[in-house]
Amino acid sequence: MPTRPPRVTTPLAAPVFPSHVEEARAAAALRAITIDPVLHDRTRLAIVAALMAADTLTFIEVRQLLGLTDGNLSVHARKLERAGYLRMTRTRSGRTSRTVFDLSPAGRRAFREYLAHLEALVAAARAVAGAGDGEHGAGPPGVAVDSR
Repeated sequence: MPTRPPRVTTPLAAPVFPSHVEEARAAAALRAITIDPVLHDRTRLAIVAALMAADTLTFIEVRQLLGLTDGNLSVHARKLERAGYLRMTRTRSGRTSRTVFDLSPAGRRAFREYLAHLEALVAAARAVAGAGDGEHGAGPPGVAVDSR
């Protein structure tokens, strides 16, 4: 009986399924998202969020609303002012001074962009976590997640 030549097999590359493609795209989107470091600090973010809700707030109102010390609020307000996000108007009446905060157009735009980046980050993270398991938009047990 004649002998056959040995079979040569080559390993096949893993097939690329749509879930792998989605996962790769989502991972790339995660890497592309940049978060504004000025707004990412929780105290500065709280200050800007409060001012998005109210057009203007006084120093005392912000301090009481957020439970900050005078020094802490001053430092964070100065950082926001230097970034061009916050305007501080100081007035004097006799011995008392009053500082009023309001957001500049750049500050309002930066806050909206920050929220958009966070939403994109959450969407990309959900896509990576849910790719291939059929549970896109699933949250922790017992928590309803709106996956619009």
